[in-house]
Amino acid sequence: MRKARTRWRIAILILVLALAAAACSEGESVDVGDETTAAPAETTEAPAETTEAPAETTEAPAETTEAPAAANILIAAQGSEPDQLDPHMTSAYASFQVLENVYDTLVQPAADLSMEPALAESWVISDDNLTWTFTLRDGVKFHNGRDLVADDVVYSFERIIAEGLNGWRFGSVESVTAPDDSTVVITLTRPSPNLLVSIAGFKGMAIIPKEIVDDGSIGTSPVGTGPFRFVSQSPDEGIVLEKNPDYWRASEGLPKLDGIRFVQIPDAGTKLTALRTGEVHWIDAVPPQDIESLSGEAGVTVGRVPGGDYHYFALNQNRTPFDDVRVRQAIAHAINREEITEAAQFGAATANQTAIPASNAAWYYSYAPFGSGDTATAQGLLDDAGVSGLTIDFLVTSDFPETVTQAQVIAAELAAVGVTVEITDVDFSTWLDMEANGEFDAFMLSWIGNIDPDDFYYAQHHSEGGFNFQGYSNSEVDSLLDAGRVETDQAARKALYDQAAQIIVDEASYIYLYNPDNINAWRDEVGGYMTRGDNAIRFEETFLQ
Repeated sequence: MRKARTRWRIAILILVLALAAAACSEGESVDVGDETTAAPAETTEAPAETTEAPAETTEAPAETTEAPAAANILIAAQGSEPDQLDPHMTSAYASFQVLENVYDTLVQPAADLSMEPALAESWVISDDNLTWTFTLRDGVKFHNGRDLVADDVVYSFERIIAEGLNGWRFGSVESVTAPDDSTVVITLTRPSPNLLVSIAGFKGMAIIPKEIVDDGSIGTSPVGTGPFRFVSQSPDEGIVLEKNPDYWRASEGLPKLDGIRFVQIPDAGTKLTALRTGEVHWIDAVPPQDIESLSGEAGVTVGRVPGGDYHYFALNQNRTPFDDVRVRQAIAHAINREEITEAAQFGAATANQTAIPASNAAWYYSYAPFGSGDTATAQGLLDDAGVSGLTIDFLVTSDFPETVTQAQVIAAELAAVGVTVEITDVDFSTWLDMEANGEFDAFMLSWIGNIDPDDFYYAQHHSEGGFNFQGYSNSEVDSLLDAGRVETDQAARKALYDQAAQIIVDEASYIYLYNPDNINAWRDEVGGYMTRGDNAIRFEETFLQ
């Protein structure tokens, strides 16, 4: 039973990591991962005391105040529908777009992706790096008026560990305790230099009040400590948030908006038209093919920054001949990443042979051993391996159209070395099942939102990693990744990950393609908003002018 539950959690996590990537590139409905993908058909039910609503509707609690007048309300268009609003249980990027503005984490990523104080104003690490003591801010209130106390942090983390989709992030945590109302102590089994990223990388690690779990309202009527509080959700109005007057940054004049209305427009063309006509103020993604034309239009601003996610494909090393490193290297040489990037992203991405993008300066490793469409080297490697007439079954999903485009370009490129690519296009849930069961020669997708190098490499390439579906195993890589998890000196830690990355790339555990840009667009009357490298959608400093 435990194995079945673990596999389910792993599948959902993959979904989360992938969802956001699809939302960024196409603005379509997705049902993740993380990073994510088409939202599930079923939605969470309304609280028991409300009348039965249509399946896709959630009712606001009766006592909720109405949204303020529309004069200072930002209308934000999402490409997909949130599946639910429980931050610990959702796997949908569309949900996190909303929840980013409702909840807080103990600490949070700053604009440069370093960790900064949030609900915890400070923290101290013991000399042995096994005890982290966090001091909470005074005067923080939940949206229901109750004061935040340390027991809320303990409850939230224990819930994530026991039930949430991100319990794996607490792998080194022995206990979370609250010696008093303003102090949280996290005790570790081993030094974990990436602890802050693990507990604060995104709102899936939000701090919640226990009472909304007890009354069953967390999935439909979230209550956090963030800049905006939930008002209602309906098919006609979308999701309505209002300004939180008790926000812990209120003394700084935040938030500046009176409220936000999230509306769902799955069709990318319709969403662009709504922006151009002023029907909405902001959209969550711009299709790459429309970036150039939209950037030149009066009245619209396009925000574009290098993203933290990467696109890749992997060959099944549990199948012959992909267990031969020469075959994997041949394929890595034969493809042209620049052509693939242009075809799939219209230039809104940077070709890269490693996972970590250059925008993540602290951990980026510049390494590119493979040629760009180097068919001569590729053919020589295939000949050395005694492989000819090779056919590859390439697993993709139209739920993420860029995977289909990438596979089509790769098929044309590999034909030059006598390799035939047969593209298997399935729905994403089937894709997940086939990947988990090893039913592929090659699978293609993306990871999103990683910050720390452990998130880029351990789960994917350690022989015991939860996402190592390609079957890669190298004892030296295992040792390097294990050492990186406990090394507290950043320079020494980077050196470990650089060594691991070089071997991973050389042996083509993943064949990396590119890092896509994160792209939003908004009307010129919107001020104080910035597109972020981690894809978080934050409106606390946004205003209308």
